Amino acid sequence: MTNAIIEGAAQGRPPSDAEARALADATDLPLLMEAAARLRDTGYRNVITFSKKVFIPLTQLCRDVCHYCTFAKAPKRLEKPYLTLDEVVDIAARGARLGCKEALFTLGEKPELRYATARDALAAMGYGSTTDYLQAAAAAVFEKTGLLPHLNPGTLTDVEFVNLRAVAPSMGLMLESASERLTRAGMPHHGSPDKTPAARLEAIAAAGRARVPFTTGILIGIGETRLERIEALLAIRALHAKFGHIQEIIVQNFRAKPGTKMVDAPEPALEEMLWTLAVARLVFGAEMSVQAPPNLSPGALPQLVAAGINDWGGVSPLTPDYVNPEAPWPHLVELEQDTAAAGKLLIERLTVYPEYALAGERWIDEKFRTPVLKHIDGEGLVRMDGWAPGDPVEPAARDLELITKKPARVSRDVAAILERATRGDALDEAEVVRLFQARGEDFSAVCQAADAVRREVNGNAVTFCVNRNINYTNICYFKCQFCAFSKGKLSENLRGQPYDLELPEIQRRVLEAWERGGTEVCMQGGIHPQYTGETYFEIVRAVKEAVPDMHVHAFSPLEVWQGAMTIDQPLEDYLRRLRAAGLGTLPGTAAEVLDDEVRKILCPDKINTAQWFEVMRTAHKVGLRSTSTIMYGHVDRYHHWARHILRLRELQRETGGFTEFVPLPFVHMEAPLYLKGRARKGPTFREAVLMHAVARLALHPYYANIQASWVKMGHAGVIACLNAGANDLGGTLMNESITRAAGAAHGQETNPDEMQAMIRDAGREPRQRTTEYGEVPEERIEAARHAPELTEIVNTPALKFERNAKRVLVRPGLEA
Repeated sequence: MTNAIIEGAAQGRPPSDAEARALADATDLPLLMEAAARLRDTGYRNVITFSKKVFIPLTQLCRDVCHYCTFAKAPKRLEKPYLTLDEVVDIAARGARLGCKEALFTLGEKPELRYATARDALAAMGYGSTTDYLQAAAAAVFEKTGLLPHLNPGTLTDVEFVNLRAVAPSMGLMLESASERLTRAGMPHHGSPDKTPAARLEAIAAAGRARVPFTTGILIGIGETRLERIEALLAIRALHAKFGHIQEIIVQNFRAKPGTKMVDAPEPALEEMLWTLAVARLVFGAEMSVQAPPNLSPGALPQLVAAGINDWGGVSPLTPDYVNPEAPWPHLVELEQDTAAAGKLLIERLTVYPEYALAGERWIDEKFRTPVLKHIDGEGLVRMDGWAPGDPVEPAARDLELITKKPARVSRDVAAILERATRGDALDEAEVVRLFQARGEDFSAVCQAADAVRREVNGNAVTFCVNRNINYTNICYFKCQFCAFSKGKLSENLRGQPYDLELPEIQRRVLEAWERGGTEVCMQGGIHPQYTGETYFEIVRAVKEAVPDMHVHAFSPLEVWQGAMTIDQPLEDYLRRLRAAGLGTLPGTAAEVLDDEVRKILCPDKINTAQWFEVMRTAHKVGLRSTSTIMYGHVDRYHHWARHILRLRELQRETGGFTEFVPLPFVHMEAPLYLKGRARKGPTFREAVLMHAVARLALHPYYANIQASWVKMGHAGVIACLNAGANDLGGTLMNESITRAAGAAHGQETNPDEMQAMIRDAGREPRQRTTEYGEVPEERIEAARHAPELTEIVNTPALKFERNAKRVLVRPGLEA
């Protein structure tokens, strides 16, 4: 019977309470461990996490007298009852300098209820309780060092949890055991009022009511039975089912310590630890984090991994484990090696687990939401590099090496997905998400599979286009939360000088671009309140009048939609008229992330996902090809990226009208959403490279071209992407202004010689192309080689205007 329960749990069917209790009789440890490891892998793949922390023992006074504890001490054995605030901040500051992100506060339970020494010390400092002092200490640490406090404050009331939630994004309390038997005379919890199961379970429930991301677990080897361990796990599971606040389950093994009543008690055998870990995993399922402290089982870390854990807990490069001082923390290098020996990758997390970090509005006090966002990637784990899109900081050498390093071990599920993708099979959302989760050797495998497909489709050539960006106005009445380009009284960002180019200035730039070898002008702008559909006809005609052979790549789907609506013309008719006027292709911008869950935050009044696709489908129908883009790394998640890519694949399969896919990583520096503290600072370098690689794989065989943006990725980043599926570098641009307005520092032009040098640095052959990937006449190539310096641009200052009261501004996202 237990075998069936075990297999059912391994396949994702949580055992009932009765079935879980039946596992107390399970004796086949290899079977339990294999099932637990398999279940863990469905939730955590090849990753084992840890938190880099500093340990702050605020007070070692405690009113409880647990028979195994050396942390709690009587007043006469302490130099002073509490650390001072200065000492607390000093410990935290030293930890911050070593790269710690968590400040773990550990302290005894309510010592003022037992010791006059504690009451007097608190009164002298001006505090009424240890909890009040903890609140002040945690606030000081965050304010002065930026470390995120994690508090282990003991059994608290609802009010105390609410108060402490304002100074700490996470807390914890070990249940240890749900057995009342352990509180009887002669048992380890006798004489410890805070160790009664009812008190501890009520405190854990109070944390749930306060919406505190919470850590709890059990202590094994103190006289409990296997069934009692399971009862404790079920009690925790019931509270989590009610409140959803349990971040992790810790299984901690008892260690006998000199100077305690249990100094001669036998420690639990490794097999007991492995059995308990495996059962905990089966009881809680694939998604719950299960942790084992690495310092308490030296030499056995691979076995702990094999039993189903996914986390090592907090590890400090500075302070000892004050609760288990006889067991030093493993060095992080050693921990990484031991984790790798178990076939896993060690990845840092915050004290707030990813699920809670990414849902900060529900789980975290407002003051911590922005700092947490600045620390995390799209999966909620710690950003491991200092790179950001548009920033001149070079990618880390280790990250660059992984792209081309031959992987020795690839996760089975990743290998299977890559095999299907390289054949051109359609991937589903979960499979695309799994590729975005690739780290370590899985990351290498994804990049190299994408590069192999690129080689098959494009050969050794890398293409680029000599073009000029012309942004005809920066006035816009839409309030996109990521945009630092638009100006004017209706825009989200009021920095800079509003302008609205006159047609002669547009024509001058077009002519200058032609003289410098350009074959395309890329034209987009803000949505000026005075613009109508006729405005865009005038712009196209002006370009064609100046240089008839110049390709006009212009007007985002938002501009097309707005233009058609302002003159009350069906989309198809309007696009046919634009094409007849000289429009050549459409840029696939205004896409951002093609999922309305994200668009509601980024650009709620802009066209929605269905409207964007309606414009593109109609454009392809009338013979206008287009690019496609994604602007990612802000409030989005991997599943949003997957949906975006798969939706593009479906339209491309239907129409074949997209010329390329262009990943545009979010440039955060001046973006309003980031400045308001509501966005991440763009994708990590790993994520940015993966966007190109995963797109190459998931869009195959319908897309031939994947473009890397030198403006956002920088030259080193572009070369990395060329080794991970990209085959195109876009345009030379001449005047890039939108990304630079957001804070990018990679310049406004990369000339043809620089393009070719970048491409050759990647070991590839450069080829200049037209907008639609055709051959470029030799005369154009020569003109580009001998291009004169650009003259200063003239941005015509915008005239004051009064909006026609009869015209209602088109806001398609709000009208849908």
